[in-house]
Amino acid sequence: MKDLSKLIVCVVGCELVGLLGVPFTASAIPTWYAGLHKPFFAPPNWIFGPVWTLLYLLMGISLYLIWKQGLDKKKVKTAVLFFLAQLTLNFIWSPIFFGLRAPMLGLVTIVAMVAVIAMTMKKFYPLSRLAFYLLVPYLLWVSFATVLNAAIVVLN
Repeated sequence: MKDLSKLIVCVVGCELVGLLGVPFTASAIPTWYAGLHKPFFAPPNWIFGPVWTLLYLLMGISLYLIWKQGLDKKKVKTAVLFFLAQLTLNFIWSPIFFGLRAPMLGLVTIVAMVAVIAMTMKKFYPLSRLAFYLLVPYLLWVSFATVLNAAIVVLN
């Protein structure tokens, strides 16, 4: 039961991070974002919600696999701190990019996010290979989003 509680906290916590960005995103997409020049490879707007919902689920499960090993262990605590650092960058990207309408500052933020996700994965790997692999789609998607963000900076 204790492990189930941890799993729920991890998954719900990650999904909440995504939900907290929605007010910034939802109001900007039909207005400001719609007016931006976007590259040919920009996906349709409707794809972002389902993709992020799945990614936050995978992130939550990944975090759970690490946390359940015990925060009393230094390697586990360090790995969780890296995870929380990347999650914080994830959280602030939407208010920066969409809320402030600042693609260049968003690019700086997302580049840092990719680096911290990679460092998180490096910390997760020796603790749980499954936790590491669950973050691979997230790293790939955020890497793609970084290229998209950079293209928007260049085109606008």
